Amino acid sequence: MTTTDTSIRTFYPRRGRVSALHEDSSARLWPVYGVTLATATAAFGRVAPLVMEIGSGMGDATAAMAAADPDRDYLAVEVHFRGVANLLRLVEERGLTNVRIFDGDALDLVRTLPEATLDAVHVYFPDPWPKAKHHKRRLIQPANTALLRSRLVPGGTLHCATDWAEYADGMLATLTADPGLVNAHDGFAPRPEHRPLTNFEKRGIKQGRKIFDLVYHRST
Repeated sequence: MTTTDTSIRTFYPRRGRVSALHEDSSARLWPVYGVTLATATAAFGRVAPLVMEIGSGMGDATAAMAAADPDRDYLAVEVHFRGVANLLRLVEERGLTNVRIFDGDALDLVRTLPEATLDAVHVYFPDPWPKAKHHKRRLIQPANTALLRSRLVPGGTLHCATDWAEYADGMLATLTADPGLVNAHDGFAPRPEHRPLTNFEKRGIKQGRKIFDLVYHRST
């Protein structure tokens, strides 16, 4: 049985320049909308289908989807401070009650969840780790895929998107090989209308890269 090496991180932590607005948003709003490993699924105050957004970036797409989908809760996972702070600001500005944010490694969080907890997992434009020696850090690989699938409810959705063609082919092979996942399409999926245009996607399109979506469902 393939196991996940928990010592390998699928992200590179960085802070970068932070505005006063982001500092203020973090200080004021993290106690309201931030969650820990222990409180992640109990923080919404209701029972509703739960969507996990792995790598929510600056949060624009997450906020838009949560606003358009009030009957489901959105658990955003992001490791970069600016992204966390910006999503906190968006949640406050739009009065969203169905968004909570975890600042840390998504796989650490997923491991704490009971099986069949998530209605959907979104992995939009994860780090492609293009160098061959870094491929082991890619999020979508067999052990991680099996872990994510186990946390989906039967029929739940794993939706990935990337603008890196070689990674897209690897995702397609990995997801198709998982015995508990079924491709919702014949190969890559058409771009779903409900997925907002992310900053990473805009950048990729501007640079002439093709966008690849992959939509799979848990079969059992």
